[in-house]
Amino acid sequence: MADQKSQTMNGKEPIKFGTSGWRGILAEDFTFDRVRVVAQSIAEHLKETSGDGPGRVIVGYDTRFLGKRFAGTVASVLAGNGIGVIRSTDPVPTPVVSFEIIQRKLSGGVTVTASHNPPEWNGLKFSPAWGGPALPETTRQIETRANALLEDPTEIPRMEQAEAERKGIWKEERTGDAYREKVSRLLDRSVFEQGKLRVAVDPFWGTSLGYLDRILLEMGAAIDLIHDERNPNFGGIRPDPEGESLAELIGKTREGNYDLGLATDCDADRFGILDRGGIPIVPNYIIALLVDYLVTDRKWTGKIARSVATSHLVDAVARHHHLEVIETPVGFKYIGELIAKNEILLGGEESGGISIRGHLPEKDGILTCLLVAEMVAKRKRSIRAMLDDLFRQVGAFYPMRRDLHLSEKGRERVAALLKNPPAAIGGKKVLSTSKLDGTKFFLEGGSWTLIRPSGTEPLVRLYVETPAEKESELLAAACQALIE
Repeated sequence: MADQKSQTMNGKEPIKFGTSGWRGILAEDFTFDRVRVVAQSIAEHLKETSGDGPGRVIVGYDTRFLGKRFAGTVASVLAGNGIGVIRSTDPVPTPVVSFEIIQRKLSGGVTVTASHNPPEWNGLKFSPAWGGPALPETTRQIETRANALLEDPTEIPRMEQAEAERKGIWKEERTGDAYREKVSRLLDRSVFEQGKLRVAVDPFWGTSLGYLDRILLEMGAAIDLIHDERNPNFGGIRPDPEGESLAELIGKTREGNYDLGLATDCDADRFGILDRGGIPIVPNYIIALLVDYLVTDRKWTGKIARSVATSHLVDAVARHHHLEVIETPVGFKYIGELIAKNEILLGGEESGGISIRGHLPEKDGILTCLLVAEMVAKRKRSIRAMLDDLFRQVGAFYPMRRDLHLSEKGRERVAALLKNPPAAIGGKKVLSTSKLDGTKFFLEGGSWTLIRPSGTEPLVRLYVETPAEKESELLAAACQALIE
Protein backbone atom coordinates (compact mmCIF):
# COMPACT_ATOMS: atom_id res chain seq x y z
CA MET A 1 0.00 0.00 0.00
CA ALA A 2 2.82 2.42 0.89
CA ASP A 3 4.62 1.63 -2.41
CA GLN A 4 1.42 2.26 -4.36
CA LYS A 5 0.86 5.56 -2.50
CA SER A 6 4.47 6.58 -3.15
CA GLN A 7 4.12 5.93 -6.88
CA THR A 8 0.88 7.91 -6.99
CA MET A 9 2.42 10.96 -5.33
CA ASN A 10 6.02 10.91 -6.58
CA GLY A 11 5.19 10.57 -10.27
CA LYS A 12 4.22 14.24 -10.50
CA GLU A 13 5.85 17.63 -10.53
CA PRO A 14 6.62 19.21 -7.14
CA ILE A 15 3.86 21.30 -5.61
CA LYS A 16 4.61 24.95 -6.26
CA PHE A 17 2.76 27.93 -4.80
CA GLY A 18 2.47 31.03 -6.98
CA THR A 19 1.30 34.53 -6.05
CA SER A 20 -2.21 33.22 -5.30
CA GLY A 21 -1.77 29.65 -4.10
CA TRP A 22 -1.16 26.27 -5.70
CA ARG A 23 -2.76 25.48 -9.06
CA GLY A 24 -2.60 22.48 -11.35
CA ILE A 25 -4.34 20.65 -14.17
CA LEU A 26 -7.13 18.34 -13.01
CA ALA A 27 -6.25 14.62 -12.92
CA GLU A 28 -2.59 15.40 -13.74
CA ASP A 29 -1.22 17.69 -11.03
CA PHE A 30 -4.38 18.54 -9.14
CA THR A 31 -5.57 15.19 -7.72
CA PHE A 32 -7.30 14.11 -4.52
CA ASP A 33 -4.05 12.59 -3.22
CA ARG A 34 -2.14 15.83 -3.73
CA VAL A 35 -4.97 17.92 -2.28
CA ARG A 36 -4.78 15.78 0.86
CA VAL A 37 -1.03 16.40 1.05
CA VAL A 38 -1.44 20.19 0.78
CA ALA A 39 -4.34 20.13 3.27
CA GLN A 40 -2.16 18.20 5.72
CA SER A 41 0.63 20.75 5.27
CA ILE A 42 -1.82 23.57 6.01
CA ALA A 43 -3.08 21.70 9.08
CA GLU A 44 0.47 21.27 10.40
CA HIS A 45 1.19 24.96 9.75
CA LEU A 46 -1.95 25.97 11.66
CA LYS A 47 -1.15 23.72 14.62
CA GLU A 48 2.41 25.01 14.75
CA THR A 49 1.58 28.72 14.49
CA SER A 50 -1.63 28.97 16.54
CA GLY A 51 -0.62 29.58 20.13
CA ASP A 52 -4.10 28.95 21.56
CA GLY A 53 -4.79 26.01 19.28
CA PRO A 54 -5.75 26.05 15.59
CA GLY A 55 -9.40 26.99 16.18
CA ARG A 56 -11.71 26.86 13.14
CA VAL A 57 -11.11 27.23 9.41
CA ILE A 58 -13.59 28.04 6.64
CA VAL A 59 -13.37 25.94 3.48
CA GLY A 60 -14.88 27.39 0.30
CA TYR A 61 -14.85 26.48 -3.38
CA ASP A 62 -15.74 28.03 -6.72
CA THR A 63 -17.89 26.64 -9.56
CA ARG A 64 -15.24 24.41 -11.11
CA PHE A 65 -15.59 20.68 -11.71
CA LEU A 66 -15.54 18.67 -8.45
CA GLY A 67 -15.03 21.83 -6.39
CA LYS A 68 -17.29 20.75 -3.54
CA ARG A 69 -15.70 17.29 -3.36
CA PHE A 70 -12.20 18.76 -3.24
CA ALA A 71 -13.40 21.13 -0.49
CA GLY A 72 -14.73 18.07 1.37
CA THR A 73 -11.33 16.40 1.04
CA VAL A 74 -9.64 19.45 2.56
CA ALA A 75 -12.22 19.56 5.35
CA SER A 76 -11.78 15.85 6.15
CA VAL A 77 -8.00 16.25 6.55
CA LEU A 78 -8.35 19.36 8.72
CA ALA A 79 -10.94 17.58 10.86
CA GLY A 80 -8.65 14.54 11.08
CA ASN A 81 -6.06 16.88 12.60
CA GLY A 82 -8.55 18.12 15.20
CA ILE A 83 -9.18 21.43 13.45
CA GLY A 84 -12.76 22.67 13.32
CA VAL A 85 -14.06 23.33 9.79
CA ILE A 86 -16.93 25.30 8.29
CA ARG A 87 -17.62 24.23 4.72
CA SER A 88 -19.75 26.48 2.56
CA THR A 89 -22.84 24.73 1.20
CA ASP A 90 -22.53 26.61 -2.13
CA PRO A 91 -19.78 28.01 -4.34
CA VAL A 92 -18.42 31.14 -2.70
CA PRO A 93 -16.33 34.14 -3.86
CA THR A 94 -12.79 34.48 -2.55
CA PRO A 95 -13.61 37.88 -0.97
CA VAL A 96 -16.46 36.24 0.96
CA VAL A 97 -14.02 33.69 2.42
CA SER A 98 -11.80 36.61 3.49
CA PHE A 99 -14.80 38.40 5.02
CA GLU A 100 -15.88 35.31 6.98
CA ILE A 101 -12.37 34.78 8.37
CA ILE A 102 -12.29 38.32 9.74
CA GLN A 103 -15.92 38.52 10.90
CA ARG A 104 -15.84 35.18 12.75
CA LYS A 105 -12.22 35.57 13.95
CA LEU A 106 -11.27 32.25 12.36
CA SER A 107 -7.77 30.78 12.19
CA GLY A 108 -7.83 30.94 8.41
CA GLY A 109 -9.54 29.78 5.26
CA VAL A 110 -8.93 27.47 2.33
CA THR A 111 -10.54 28.16 -1.05
CA VAL A 112 -10.62 25.54 -3.78
CA THR A 113 -10.17 27.77 -6.83
CA ALA A 114 -8.00 28.32 -9.87
CA SER A 115 -9.39 31.85 -10.21
CA HIS A 116 -9.25 32.95 -13.87
CA ASN A 117 -7.39 29.87 -15.19
CA PRO A 118 -8.96 27.69 -17.94
CA PRO A 119 -11.59 25.07 -16.97
CA GLU A 120 -9.16 22.14 -16.85
CA TRP A 121 -7.38 23.75 -13.89
CA ASN A 122 -8.13 23.86 -10.19
CA GLY A 123 -6.21 25.05 -7.16
CA LEU A 124 -5.97 25.71 -3.43
CA LYS A 125 -5.55 29.11 -1.81
CA PHE A 126 -4.75 29.49 1.88
CA SER A 127 -5.72 32.66 3.73
CA PRO A 128 -4.39 33.14 7.29
CA ALA A 129 -6.23 34.66 10.25
CA TRP A 130 -5.77 38.26 9.07
CA GLY A 131 -7.90 37.47 6.01
CA GLY A 132 -5.52 38.35 3.19
CA PRO A 133 -3.55 36.08 0.84
CA ALA A 134 -0.81 34.18 2.65
CA LEU A 135 2.56 35.91 2.57
CA PRO A 136 5.54 34.22 0.86
CA GLU A 137 7.12 32.98 4.07
CA THR A 138 3.86 31.15 4.89
CA THR A 139 3.38 29.59 1.46
CA ARG A 140 7.04 28.54 1.40
CA GLN A 141 6.55 26.66 4.68
CA ILE A 142 3.39 24.94 3.39
CA GLU A 143 5.06 24.14 0.06
CA THR A 144 8.13 22.66 1.78
CA ARG A 145 5.98 20.47 4.04
CA ALA A 146 3.89 19.29 1.09
CA ASN A 147 6.87 18.28 -1.04
CA ALA A 148 8.43 16.50 1.92
CA LEU A 149 5.22 14.48 2.23
CA LEU A 150 5.35 13.67 -1.49
CA GLU A 151 8.88 12.36 -1.10
CA ASP A 152 8.14 10.34 2.03
CA PRO A 153 4.39 9.63 2.14
CA THR A 154 2.89 8.92 5.53
CA GLU A 155 -0.67 8.15 6.51
CA ILE A 156 -2.63 11.39 6.42
CA PRO A 157 -5.24 11.61 9.20
CA ARG A 158 -8.80 12.04 7.95
CA MET A 159 -12.22 12.21 9.48
CA GLU A 160 -15.29 11.73 7.35
CA GLN A 161 -18.03 14.33 7.43
CA ALA A 162 -20.62 12.28 9.34
CA GLU A 163 -18.23 11.47 12.18
CA ALA A 164 -16.83 14.99 12.28
CA GLU A 165 -20.35 16.47 12.46
CA ARG A 166 -21.23 14.14 15.33
CA LYS A 167 -18.12 15.35 17.18
CA GLY A 168 -18.97 19.00 16.46
CA ILE A 169 -15.81 19.53 14.39
CA TRP A 170 -17.49 20.00 11.00
CA LYS A 171 -20.31 22.40 10.11
CA GLU A 172 -22.00 23.01 6.76
CA GLU A 173 -23.11 26.64 6.46
CA ARG A 174 -24.56 28.94 3.84
CA THR A 175 -22.45 32.09 3.73
CA GLY A 176 -22.66 35.43 1.97
CA ASP A 177 -25.52 37.43 3.50
CA ALA A 178 -23.32 39.36 5.94
CA TYR A 179 -20.82 40.11 3.17
CA ARG A 180 -23.56 41.52 0.91
CA GLU A 181 -24.76 43.75 3.73
CA LYS A 182 -21.21 45.00 4.39
CA VAL A 183 -20.59 45.82 0.73
CA SER A 184 -23.94 47.57 0.42
CA ARG A 185 -23.01 49.82 3.35
CA LEU A 186 -19.83 50.87 1.52
CA LEU A 187 -21.91 52.23 -1.38
CA ASP A 188 -23.92 55.43 -1.75
CA ARG A 189 -27.46 54.17 -2.42
CA SER A 190 -28.78 57.67 -3.19
CA VAL A 191 -26.30 58.01 -6.06
CA PHE A 192 -27.53 54.76 -7.62
CA GLU A 193 -31.16 55.75 -7.21
CA GLN A 194 -30.56 59.06 -8.99
CA GLY A 195 -28.28 57.59 -11.66
CA LYS A 196 -30.75 54.97 -12.95
CA LEU A 197 -27.98 52.88 -14.48
CA ARG A 198 -28.47 50.21 -17.12
CA VAL A 199 -25.78 47.55 -16.76
CA ALA A 200 -24.83 44.33 -18.58
CA VAL A 201 -23.34 41.84 -16.10
CA ASP A 202 -21.19 38.75 -16.76
CA PRO A 203 -20.21 36.56 -13.78
CA PHE A 204 -18.46 34.13 -16.16
CA TRP A 205 -20.42 31.18 -14.75
CA GLY A 206 -18.67 31.94 -11.46
CA THR A 207 -19.22 32.84 -7.84
CA SER A 208 -20.19 36.52 -8.16
CA LEU A 209 -23.63 35.35 -9.28
CA GLY A 210 -26.07 36.29 -6.52
CA TYR A 211 -23.71 38.99 -5.26
CA LEU A 212 -22.85 41.55 -7.95
CA ASP A 213 -26.18 41.24 -9.77
CA ARG A 214 -28.23 41.14 -6.58
CA ILE A 215 -26.57 44.21 -5.03
CA LEU A 216 -26.97 46.17 -8.28
CA LEU A 217 -30.68 45.35 -8.33
CA GLU A 218 -31.06 46.31 -4.68
CA MET A 219 -29.37 49.64 -5.44
CA GLY A 220 -31.89 50.35 -8.17
CA ALA A 221 -29.87 49.56 -11.31
CA ALA A 222 -31.46 47.80 -14.28
CA ILE A 223 -29.34 44.81 -15.30
CA ASP A 224 -29.06 42.23 -18.05
CA LEU A 225 -27.30 39.07 -16.92
CA ILE A 226 -25.40 36.60 -19.12
CA HIS A 227 -23.50 33.39 -18.31
CA ASP A 228 -25.55 32.93 -15.15
CA GLU A 229 -26.08 29.16 -15.42
CA ARG A 230 -23.89 26.42 -13.89
CA ASN A 231 -21.23 25.38 -16.41
CA PRO A 232 -17.91 24.03 -15.06
CA ASN A 233 -16.56 24.11 -18.63
CA PHE A 234 -17.07 27.90 -18.75
CA GLY A 235 -18.32 27.73 -22.31
CA GLY A 236 -14.87 26.49 -23.36
CA ILE A 237 -13.17 29.81 -22.54
CA ARG A 238 -11.11 31.18 -19.67
CA PRO A 239 -13.36 32.64 -16.94
CA ASP A 240 -11.19 35.75 -17.11
CA PRO A 241 -12.70 39.23 -17.55
CA GLU A 242 -10.26 40.47 -20.17
CA GLY A 243 -9.33 40.03 -23.82
CA GLU A 244 -11.28 37.63 -26.04
CA SER A 245 -13.21 36.20 -23.09
CA LEU A 246 -15.17 39.47 -22.92
CA ALA A 247 -16.45 39.20 -26.52
CA GLU A 248 -20.04 38.31 -25.64
CA LEU A 249 -20.32 40.99 -22.96
CA ILE A 250 -18.84 43.54 -25.35
CA GLY A 251 -21.51 42.72 -27.92
CA LYS A 252 -24.28 42.81 -25.32
CA THR A 253 -23.13 46.17 -23.89
CA ARG A 254 -22.78 47.74 -27.33
CA GLU A 255 -26.04 46.45 -28.83
CA GLY A 256 -28.11 47.19 -25.73
CA ASN A 257 -26.71 50.69 -25.33
CA TYR A 258 -25.86 50.02 -21.67
CA ASP A 259 -24.08 52.53 -19.44
CA LEU A 260 -21.62 49.84 -18.34
CA GLY A 261 -20.55 46.25 -18.76
CA LEU A 262 -19.31 44.62 -15.54
CA ALA A 263 -17.59 41.24 -15.19
CA THR A 264 -15.72 39.16 -12.63
CA ASP A 265 -13.58 36.06 -12.91
CA CYS A 266 -14.59 32.66 -11.53
CA ASP A 267 -13.79 33.35 -7.87
CA ALA A 268 -14.77 37.05 -8.14
CA ASP A 269 -11.52 38.60 -6.97
CA ARG A 270 -10.76 40.16 -10.40
CA PHE A 271 -12.89 42.57 -12.41
CA GLY A 272 -13.49 43.60 -16.00
CA ILE A 273 -15.03 46.96 -16.94
CA LEU A 274 -16.67 47.99 -20.22
CA ASP A 275 -17.55 51.59 -20.99
CA ARG A 276 -20.52 52.68 -23.07
CA GLY A 277 -20.35 51.10 -26.49
CA GLY A 278 -18.71 47.97 -25.05
CA ILE A 279 -15.24 49.55 -24.88
CA PRO A 280 -12.91 47.73 -22.44
CA ILE A 281 -11.14 49.89 -19.85
CA VAL A 282 -7.94 48.32 -18.50
CA PRO A 283 -7.55 47.87 -14.72
CA ASN A 284 -4.62 50.32 -14.66
CA TYR A 285 -7.02 53.12 -15.58
CA ILE A 286 -9.77 51.94 -13.24
CA ILE A 287 -7.38 52.11 -10.27
CA ALA A 288 -6.45 55.71 -11.08
CA LEU A 289 -10.05 56.74 -11.74
CA LEU A 290 -11.26 55.28 -8.44
CA VAL A 291 -8.49 57.07 -6.52
CA ASP A 292 -9.64 60.33 -8.11
CA TYR A 293 -13.31 59.56 -7.42
CA LEU A 294 -12.84 58.61 -3.77
CA VAL A 295 -10.75 61.69 -3.08
CA THR A 296 -12.77 64.20 -5.15
CA ASP A 297 -16.34 62.99 -4.63
CA ARG A 298 -16.14 60.99 -1.40
CA LYS A 299 -13.60 63.38 0.21
CA TRP A 300 -11.40 60.49 1.34
CA THR A 301 -7.70 60.94 1.93
CA GLY A 302 -4.76 58.66 2.68
CA LYS A 303 -1.89 56.78 1.10
CA ILE A 304 -2.27 54.79 -2.13
CA ALA A 305 -0.58 51.44 -2.80
CA ARG A 306 0.11 49.92 -6.20
CA SER A 307 2.24 47.02 -7.42
CA VAL A 308 5.53 47.64 -9.22
CA ALA A 309 3.88 46.61 -12.51
CA THR A 310 0.97 49.06 -12.22
CA SER A 311 0.60 52.31 -14.19
CA HIS A 312 2.27 55.48 -12.92
CA LEU A 313 -0.97 57.27 -13.78
CA VAL A 314 -1.84 56.24 -10.22
CA ASP A 315 1.19 58.20 -8.99
CA ALA A 316 0.26 61.24 -11.07
CA VAL A 317 -3.30 61.26 -9.68
CA ALA A 318 -1.95 60.82 -6.14
CA ARG A 319 0.45 63.74 -6.61
CA HIS A 320 -2.39 65.86 -7.97
CA HIS A 321 -4.25 65.23 -4.71
CA HIS A 322 -1.10 65.51 -2.54
CA LEU A 323 -1.17 61.83 -1.57
CA GLU A 324 1.73 59.46 -0.96
CA VAL A 325 2.17 56.29 -3.08
CA ILE A 326 3.58 53.01 -1.75
CA GLU A 327 5.04 50.65 -4.38
CA THR A 328 4.84 46.91 -3.62
CA PRO A 329 6.06 43.70 -5.28
CA VAL A 330 3.55 41.92 -7.53
CA GLY A 331 0.94 39.96 -5.57
CA PHE A 332 -2.05 41.34 -3.70
CA LYS A 333 -0.76 39.87 -0.45
CA TYR A 334 1.53 42.89 -0.06
CA ILE A 335 -1.29 45.38 -0.65
CA GLY A 336 -3.62 43.34 1.56
CA GLU A 337 -1.17 43.61 4.43
CA LEU A 338 -1.35 47.43 4.16
CA ILE A 339 -5.17 47.30 4.06
CA ALA A 340 -5.17 45.10 7.16
CA LYS A 341 -3.02 47.66 9.00
CA ASN A 342 -5.35 50.48 7.86
CA GLU A 343 -2.38 52.25 6.26
CA ILE A 344 -3.87 53.02 2.82
CA LEU A 345 -6.97 54.49 1.22
CA LEU A 346 -6.89 52.15 -1.79
CA GLY A 347 -4.56 49.49 -3.15
CA GLY A 348 -4.52 48.09 -6.67
CA GLU A 349 -2.61 46.00 -9.16
CA GLU A 350 -2.75 46.00 -12.95
CA SER A 351 -3.92 42.38 -13.15
CA GLY A 352 -7.36 43.39 -11.87
CA GLY A 353 -7.16 43.54 -8.08
CA ILE A 354 -8.46 46.37 -5.89
CA SER A 355 -9.55 46.84 -2.30
CA ILE A 356 -10.17 49.91 -0.15
CA ARG A 357 -9.82 51.09 3.42
CA GLY A 358 -12.52 49.69 5.72
CA HIS A 359 -13.03 46.62 3.55
CA LEU A 360 -10.97 43.44 3.09
CA PRO A 361 -7.22 42.78 2.83
CA GLU A 362 -8.10 40.79 -0.29
CA LYS A 363 -8.83 41.91 -3.83
CA ASP A 364 -12.55 42.14 -4.47
CA GLY A 365 -13.91 42.23 -8.02
CA ILE A 366 -17.49 42.56 -6.78
CA LEU A 367 -16.85 45.73 -4.77
CA THR A 368 -14.70 47.21 -7.56
CA CYS A 369 -17.47 46.77 -10.14
CA LEU A 370 -19.96 48.38 -7.76
CA LEU A 371 -17.69 51.36 -7.02
CA VAL A 372 -17.20 51.93 -10.75
CA ALA A 373 -20.99 51.81 -11.21
CA GLU A 374 -21.40 54.34 -8.40
CA MET A 375 -18.78 56.61 -9.98
CA VAL A 376 -20.53 56.54 -13.36
CA ALA A 377 -23.93 57.13 -11.74
CA LYS A 378 -22.58 60.04 -9.68
CA ARG A 379 -20.67 61.81 -12.44
CA LYS A 380 -23.15 60.98 -15.23
CA ARG A 381 -20.32 60.67 -17.73
CA SER A 382 -18.67 57.87 -19.66
CA ILE A 383 -15.48 56.36 -18.27
CA ARG A 384 -13.59 57.50 -21.36
CA ALA A 385 -14.68 61.10 -20.78
CA MET A 386 -13.51 60.89 -17.17
CA LEU A 387 -10.18 59.40 -18.27
CA ASP A 388 -9.67 62.15 -20.85
CA ASP A 389 -10.24 64.71 -18.09
CA LEU A 390 -7.67 62.95 -15.94
CA PHE A 391 -5.13 62.97 -18.78
CA ARG A 392 -5.66 66.72 -19.23
CA GLN A 393 -5.05 67.29 -15.52
CA VAL A 394 -2.06 65.01 -14.88
CA GLY A 395 -0.73 63.90 -18.27
CA ALA A 396 -1.30 60.85 -20.48
CA PHE A 397 -0.08 57.34 -19.63
CA TYR A 398 -0.25 54.31 -21.91
CA PRO A 399 0.58 51.04 -20.12
CA MET A 400 1.11 47.79 -22.00
CA ARG A 401 1.87 44.20 -21.00
CA ARG A 402 3.15 41.19 -22.92
CA ASP A 403 3.66 37.62 -21.66
CA LEU A 404 6.54 36.02 -23.55
CA HIS A 405 6.99 32.23 -23.48
CA LEU A 406 10.70 31.46 -23.59
CA SER A 407 12.99 28.63 -24.61
CA GLU A 408 15.94 27.72 -22.41
CA LYS A 409 18.13 30.02 -24.51
CA GLY A 410 15.56 32.79 -24.12
CA ARG A 411 15.66 32.44 -20.35
CA GLU A 412 19.47 32.63 -20.48
CA ARG A 413 19.27 35.85 -22.52
CA VAL A 414 16.89 37.38 -19.98
CA ALA A 415 19.22 36.45 -17.10
CA ALA A 416 22.20 37.96 -18.96
CA LEU A 417 20.25 41.14 -19.76
CA LEU A 418 19.20 41.65 -16.16
CA LYS A 419 22.74 40.96 -14.92
CA ASN A 420 24.23 43.55 -17.30
CA PRO A 421 21.51 46.16 -17.97
CA PRO A 422 21.77 48.17 -21.20
CA ALA A 423 22.46 51.92 -21.20
CA ALA A 424 19.39 52.52 -23.41
CA ILE A 425 16.25 50.67 -24.44
CA GLY A 426 14.34 51.53 -27.59
CA GLY A 427 16.43 54.64 -28.05
CA LYS A 428 15.57 55.91 -24.55
CA LYS A 429 18.35 56.39 -22.02
CA VAL A 430 18.14 54.27 -18.85
CA LEU A 431 18.17 56.71 -15.91
CA SER A 432 17.94 54.20 -13.07
CA THR A 433 16.75 50.70 -12.18
CA SER A 434 14.83 49.01 -9.39
CA LYS A 435 14.88 45.35 -8.38
CA LEU A 436 11.89 45.38 -6.05
CA ASP A 437 10.33 42.59 -8.17
CA GLY A 438 11.99 41.75 -11.47
CA THR A 439 14.01 44.61 -12.95
CA LYS A 440 12.34 47.96 -13.63
CA PHE A 441 14.11 50.40 -15.94
CA PHE A 442 13.25 54.08 -15.56
CA LEU A 443 13.79 55.79 -18.91
CA GLU A 444 14.06 59.38 -20.06
CA GLY A 445 10.82 61.18 -20.87
CA GLY A 446 8.87 59.56 -18.02
CA SER A 447 8.78 56.11 -19.65
CA TRP A 448 9.59 52.84 -17.91
CA THR A 449 9.73 49.12 -18.55
CA LEU A 450 9.64 46.14 -16.20
CA ILE A 451 11.05 42.72 -17.06
CA ARG A 452 9.76 40.14 -14.62
CA PRO A 453 10.49 36.42 -15.09
CA SER A 454 7.73 34.15 -13.79
CA GLY A 455 8.59 32.07 -10.75
CA THR A 456 6.35 29.17 -11.80
CA GLU A 457 6.28 29.14 -15.64
CA PRO A 458 8.84 29.38 -18.50
CA LEU A 459 7.80 32.90 -19.40
CA VAL A 460 8.75 36.49 -18.75
CA ARG A 461 6.25 39.27 -18.19
CA LEU A 462 7.09 42.49 -19.95
CA TYR A 463 5.48 45.78 -18.89
CA VAL A 464 6.02 49.18 -20.52
CA GLU A 465 4.53 52.64 -20.13
CA THR A 466 5.08 55.88 -22.06
CA PRO A 467 3.16 59.15 -22.55
CA ALA A 468 1.97 58.08 -26.05
CA GLU A 469 0.27 54.90 -27.25
CA LYS A 470 2.50 54.52 -30.32
CA GLU A 471 5.59 55.02 -28.16
CA SER A 472 4.46 52.21 -25.84
CA GLU A 473 4.07 49.84 -28.79
CA LEU A 474 7.57 50.72 -30.07
CA LEU A 475 9.12 50.36 -26.62
CA ALA A 476 7.43 46.99 -26.07
CA ALA A 477 8.76 45.79 -29.45
CA ALA A 478 12.26 46.98 -28.58
CA CYS A 479 12.18 45.19 -25.22
CA GLN A 480 10.88 42.02 -26.83
CA ALA A 481 13.69 42.11 -29.39
CA LEU A 482 16.23 42.28 -26.56
CA ILE A 483 14.74 39.16 -24.96
CA GLU A 484 13.82 36.88 -27.85
